[in-house]
Amino acid sequence: HSAHVPAGLGHLQRAFEVLRDYEFDRAHGSTLISREAIGVCGLITPWNWPLNQLTCKIAPALAAGCTLVLKPSEKAPLSAMLLADILHQAGVPKGVFNLINGDGPTLGDGIARHPDIDMVSFTGSTGAGIAVAKAAADTVKRVSQELGGKSANLILADADFDAAVRHGVSSCLRNSGQSCNAPTRLLVPRAQLARAIDIARSVAAHSCFDDSQVSSAMGPLANGAQFERVQALIGAAIEQGARLVCGGVGRPEGVTQGYFVKPTVFADVHPHMPIAREE
Repeated sequence: HSAHVPAGLGHLQRAFEVLRDYEFDRAHGSTLISREAIGVCGLITPWNWPLNQLTCKIAPALAAGCTLVLKPSEKAPLSAMLLADILHQAGVPKGVFNLINGDGPTLGDGIARHPDIDMVSFTGSTGAGIAVAKAAADTVKRVSQELGGKSANLILADADFDAAVRHGVSSCLRNSGQSCNAPTRLLVPRAQLARAIDIARSVAAHSCFDDSQVSSAMGPLANGAQFERVQALIGAAIEQGARLVCGGVGRPEGVTQGYFVKPTVFADVHPHMPIAREE
């Protein structure tokens, strides 16, 4: 919560600061440009970093004067339910903020198709994002998306190499890798590859799976489906010939239960491999 809650609060504070001085009406020569609320916004958020993902959509929508319908991930709805109670207690008028719970193929698709929703904002997988965009097209909604990717961490020859690799690997392992901005591909000059592998192995080796080392502690993945997906990606990479630097399939040594995954590093990964393409 030391990162999760302040991140959410930061979006609210920033929207408040912008709104205080924002000019909705601006003169452009002899023309007045007036920015108006889009209307009803359908907001679909993922299960990772839920408070951050909720407020980065809700705060600007409310600041602009929009009403909204929020559908959080069915795998992590409690943050949204708590936030709904907070907004109610804060006096947000009835009907301005609306929360519905359900899965993506049912309610997410319904939001994207609904003729009375003017904009849909979606954060999640590329496959689901494509479905949202197609469903929204018939009613010519505005669509805003943040979709999956395989974030590249590019380290050039003049960088502080050791520090950059250490920071990159640590950033990837933070939150057990469950962040959309985790730098999951590390691209380095070939002459520095061996050094990068040694550093990455060292950083991963210092991970712990309890509270004994707060700075390098790794918790479990969020749910069983995610655990199985990550295990499958690791197994496939090994079968396809990627060089396993450390980690691998199964739980970490000494861990007998929970969705814990070994901190895993691969080298000699080819761009066509799923491990290089799937978030």
